[in-house]
Amino acid sequence: MSKFYGFEPVFDSNSRVLILGSFPSVKSRETEFYYGNKLNRFWATMCEAFDEQAVVTVEDKKLLCLKHGVALWDIVASCEIKGSMDADIKNFELVDLQRILNSCNLQKILCNGATAYKLTKSVYNGEIPIYKLPSTSSANVRFNKAEWLEHLKD
Repeated sequence: MSKFYGFEPVFDSNSRVLILGSFPSVKSRETEFYYGNKLNRFWATMCEAFDEQAVVTVEDKKLLCLKHGVALWDIVASCEIKGSMDADIKNFELVDLQRILNSCNLQKILCNGATAYKLTKSVYNGEIPIYKLPSTSSANVRFNKAEWLEHLKD
C-alpha cells in the first residue's frame, strides 16, 4: 500500500477557528486541495455560513477561509490508505497542532467527523474547546448543516 501525505495548512495570525478533517479523499488528492469532491458539502456550507458566493478555485477557497478567520487542516499528516474511507487509514502520523496553535489565537476547533475528533482528542487536551461535527462527506447520511452553521457563525 502506498504512503500518502496531506496538504499544508491554511491559516494566518487572524485565524480564530480551526477546522480539522481526517485525511484528504482520493478526489481531494487529485485536485490537490481540501474537500475536492464536488459532492462534499464543505464548501457550500462555508459559503452559506459567511454569506459568500460559491468558490471554485483553490485560491478562492483559501481566501474565503482567511477572510473569515478560519484555519483549515487535516489531523493526519501521512498514512497508507486505499480509497477515501477513514476506516482504511493505516500506519498514520499526525500533524503537529502547535504549528497553528502557536501562530494564532484560536477560540475553538471544529472536527469534520468522528475520526478527526478522535484523533484530535488523542493529541490535544488543552483549553481550546473541540467540537465533533457531522462529516460533510456526501456519504454521511447524518450530515446536519444547521449544526455546522451554528458553529461557524458564532
